[in-house]
Amino acid sequence: MKQLFIFLVMTFFWIPLNAQTFAENTLIENLTTVKTESENFQDNYADDLPWHARRFKVTAGVFFPVNNTEVKVGSNNGQFGNIIDFEKDLGFNKSTTSFFGAFEWRISRRSRLGAEYYYLSRNSTKTLQKEIEFRDHVYPVDATVYAFMDNHIGRITYGYAFVSKPKYEIGALIGAHVLFGDVGIGLAGATANLEVKDNFGFTAPLPDLGIWGEFVLGRKVGLYANFNYFAIKINDFDGRLLSYNLSILYNVYQNFSLMAGYTGLNIRVDMEKERLNGFFKWGYNGPTLTATYSFGNHVKLYKH
Repeated sequence: MKQLFIFLVMTFFWIPLNAQTFAENTLIENLTTVKTESENFQDNYADDLPWHARRFKVTAGVFFPVNNTEVKVGSNNGQFGNIIDFEKDLGFNKSTTSFFGAFEWRISRRSRLGAEYYYLSRNSTKTLQKEIEFRDHVYPVDATVYAFMDNHIGRITYGYAFVSKPKYEIGALIGAHVLFGDVGIGLAGATANLEVKDNFGFTAPLPDLGIWGEFVLGRKVGLYANFNYFAIKINDFDGRLLSYNLSILYNVYQNFSLMAGYTGLNIRVDMEKERLNGFFKWGYNGPTLTATYSFGNHVKLYKH
């Protein structure tokens, strides 16, 4: 009986000890597997994604900005010119549609070059509710006028990723927006035979500095964001710029993806030209819908 009791006691302790040992070994094996899979996930994830970290990327789409525009143009003697709200005073629609295009070249793991282009053309015809002074003419109350504004915006950037990981990158941007603008007013309708019209064209190069981030949220989903600001005053030119963008990418098929985002740009330009000075303030923000095609070899990203 005594021997049986000792055997039962030893069996009682042996079973949980071996069960614990088995559980610990299983746990270690599972953790090792998870760790290995995680490392493979980190190391190889970018190579598995046809849309992420490719050498080249082309983007094109539409932009639906809500605009707010103020312009003041007069002669240098200060006798003419008052601030004109193009949406309120001249009947411009706040909501418009614009074309957007971009190209990106990833030079190396951390460096990239980019180029963007926007085009926006607006016009209106309205019977004035207040007197408008623009350049060398005064447009009286109840006069019917036509007005236009054509803007071409080009941008070039250099980006450097000071954090470059397979699933996320964060970096700095340096670049320049170049605004080619032309705004004008003229008499329309029955009064058009007076041939009164004025326009103000200008080119405004506006450097900018910013930060950006790119994040892999899933095998088919990514997030991109950037923020830029700069102000400069050179001789008779004074300009300020603020821009931002937030976009979500969804990979539709292989190298082809769709992006939905929200973009804003605010520009102010004060400029003096011969026999003319002008003030131009333009802000817009709104959603974007674009298609993106990524190609070229993958840029190698490392987790360490």
